[in-house]
Amino acid sequence: MRVFVSSLCRRSLSPIGGRRMSDMTRSEFVSAAVAQDGRPAPETPGLLAGRHGPQRGRLAWLCAIVALLFGTGPLRAQTPAELELTARDPNGHGLLCRFQKKTILIVDGTPEQIGTAHGTLLRDGARKLMERVVFGVGTVWTFEKAEWFPDRMAEVQRRAAPHIPERFIRECDALAKAADMPPRCGLYANLFPEMFHCSGVAVRGKATSDGSVIHARVLDYMSDIGLQRQATIQVFMPDGYNAWISAGYAGFVGTVTAMNAKGLAIGEMGGRGEGQWDGMPMTLLLRDIMERAATVAEALKMIQDTPRTCEYYYVISDKSKDVAAVYCTPAKVEILHPGQQHPELPPVPEDTVYVSGGKRAECLGQRLRDAFGKIDVPAMIEIVKRPVAMRSNLHTAIMKPETLEIWIADAGKRTPACDEPYVRVCLTDLISFYEKQKTPPAAPSAPAPAPKP
Repeated sequence: MRVFVSSLCRRSLSPIGGRRMSDMTRSEFVSAAVAQDGRPAPETPGLLAGRHGPQRGRLAWLCAIVALLFGTGPLRAQTPAELELTARDPNGHGLLCRFQKKTILIVDGTPEQIGTAHGTLLRDGARKLMERVVFGVGTVWTFEKAEWFPDRMAEVQRRAAPHIPERFIRECDALAKAADMPPRCGLYANLFPEMFHCSGVAVRGKATSDGSVIHARVLDYMSDIGLQRQATIQVFMPDGYNAWISAGYAGFVGTVTAMNAKGLAIGEMGGRGEGQWDGMPMTLLLRDIMERAATVAEALKMIQDTPRTCEYYYVISDKSKDVAAVYCTPAKVEILHPGQQHPELPPVPEDTVYVSGGKRAECLGQRLRDAFGKIDVPAMIEIVKRPVAMRSNLHTAIMKPETLEIWIADAGKRTPACDEPYVRVCLTDLISFYEKQKTPPAAPSAPAPAPKP
């Protein structure tokens, strides 16, 4: 089976007998399974019927299968180092750097220029992410849900496309072309149905040691299939829009954890509602907010005014010390302000907003109450450790919108992100580095010849 799926996923990026995987019929797909594996594809009823309840355990099982098929590979320990420039976009619109074992991508320009630079500098990583998500998980999805994954993604694209800003589609297409992938793959990876089960918290004023805003975001999602191997700190500087930083992944143009140069930070937590795709996909909505909003109030207005998909929760903060937690469905938006109580949450301390679920929420609430008035970045790192973070903790980020600093930890091979070292970067510093390094200094001019005697 491993040989079959690995072969199929590799070939899906190139023609199979003159055809791509997404163009194969269901019967051809099953025939290929028999030919490669000697056994027909299983006829198991769908195991991903919803985005909650029993599906969570089954999703973990699905992730384990993809991990078996593709492996996860090691993530090396972090050691202090200077920001190292490793590659330049030949067209002059991007840099690739390394810092304390983290990959950092910085790109600027038009959608086409950004997408091309992204696909050029992270070609291998983007292709691997597509293989793992679009073809790896998609293949298992097809077998176990008894639903043809390419058809599902085509439906998502058809229903979401009218609500996606054109600039994002142009960027995805340019990225796919530069990375030598089928055009639809660049967009499919960013439309892949999110099944995140996460936590988020923002504290300020009396809750923190110095009154500043500290915003934590815990992403619990599919660390078992090795997405952390493509983890990339991304800085986008699009023409005419806000610059912003994302705890992202190679080939990923949207975001679930981000902060912009205006001092606005946001993190997402997923809920239910799979199949409600008549709106702007969440990851691209958050990017649009990063690029066009400067405050929590502006972000909330964009969320309210934009057609939305599925069910999501957000924690938003800005440098003016405004913070909010948000619950969204396609039909409604509910906003929680600092210290506001909610029947589905444990007691919320003053100057605090948070979103989590079950016993994780109880633990998070208790830790916040115990540390009240003493919370700083090191304290927040301790607060969001397990069991607030899940075993699938893919990344954790601590953001300070007033100083534009972000501390990021990514999952290890077998360890959640919350147990891995954090790396601190500052958006202002990365932008300054890019501006200095983007154009190499001109060669010194030759000295003028000495006058003849």
